[in-house]
Amino acid sequence: MIFDRARAAVTIAGICAFLDLYAPQAVLPQLAESFHVSPAGAGTTVGVCTLAVAVAAPFVGMLADRIGRKRTIVTAAFLLQIPTILLIFAHGLTEILIWRFMQGLFLPAIFSPMVAYVNEEWSPAEAADVMGLYIAGSALGGFAGRFVTALLADHFGWRAGFAVLTLITLACAVAIWAWLPAGRHRAKAAVKAVGGLEGLVMHVRNPALLATFGIGFAVLFSQVATFTYVNFHLADAPYSLGPSQLGMIFLVYPIGAAITPASGFLIRRFGRRQATSLAVATACAGLLATLQSGLPMIIFGLALFVTGTFTMMSAAMGFVGQAAAQAKATAVGCYVCSYYVGGSVGAVLPGLLVWHVAGWRGCVALIVVTMLGALGLAWHAWRRERSFCAAE
Repeated sequence: MIFDRARAAVTIAGICAFLDLYAPQAVLPQLAESFHVSPAGAGTTVGVCTLAVAVAAPFVGMLADRIGRKRTIVTAAFLLQIPTILLIFAHGLTEILIWRFMQGLFLPAIFSPMVAYVNEEWSPAEAADVMGLYIAGSALGGFAGRFVTALLADHFGWRAGFAVLTLITLACAVAIWAWLPAGRHRAKAAVKAVGGLEGLVMHVRNPALLATFGIGFAVLFSQVATFTYVNFHLADAPYSLGPSQLGMIFLVYPIGAAITPASGFLIRRFGRRQATSLAVATACAGLLATLQSGLPMIIFGLALFVTGTFTMMSAAMGFVGQAAAQAKATAVGCYVCSYYVGGSVGAVLPGLLVWHVAGWRGCVALIVVTMLGALGLAWHAWRRERSFCAAE
């Protein structure tokens, strides 16, 4: 089998983009205890980063439409080292939030152009498979960031974890620079590109895209809410798991990474709406399984949840690339903005709304309702998928 550098670079970009994003999540109970804050307060270390991603995403999409996909991705991957290094030397929660916000400003410049790149450089049939590789890379990155931080926290503290993540991020940046082609369709895209604000207005006026942005909001809301508050659930009695044990919970992410590339087949074989229906059913079944008292059943449920939400993510991101005939990176930037606003809300809202009243059961109920709402949007928005494909 011939090694495909371009596909490898896409996968590594997924790892790089998500390696640092959720890294504090496995040590949130430890942070809450150290800084004497509530679960919702500790969750801001995740929420502030996703909020920064949401703020920056539409603008980096416009930038990538102007200067090129690879240049934007590689520059952001190298600049990401700066706030990550500063985070190692932070003193107090306020400094952590500042450097986490700066991390979030660079991250969308990696994944927004990459999604547009995939939809431009591969045919629609191939793009579904390559998008699955990107999502698989993001799953591995999300797992590695949490796992490394948690594993080192017990022995060396969370700072050591971020030091190691800095080295991994640098290696990813070098690989993307070396292996990702400049883009065969860059010149064609530049000629057809719509101006930044004009493209933004065009996408906001597209009802199908707006609904897809809402689906993205629901997907990351559900993921962040689940993996933020299940940590507090498992850190409490009767489980009383420590940081390294909580880090092991994120081993469900590689399971999702292994299965997600098959999402391209599901979408091609059954259609985007049907594949999403199966994904939502799988994710909700997984959440309900976490209500059981046995730890193995909870882990199994989380694995099902991850598999379902990653398939939803692949379906939504692929639709954005198809539905936006022009200024694709700007469209992806809008999607990413909505997606990460959902993550920011998911990190905090369950703690304010249901955690103190109904605990983990209340969180599960809130997340299930959110995912069913996303399914309703998918069935409404993706009715004209074939016409979008034909327009391409």
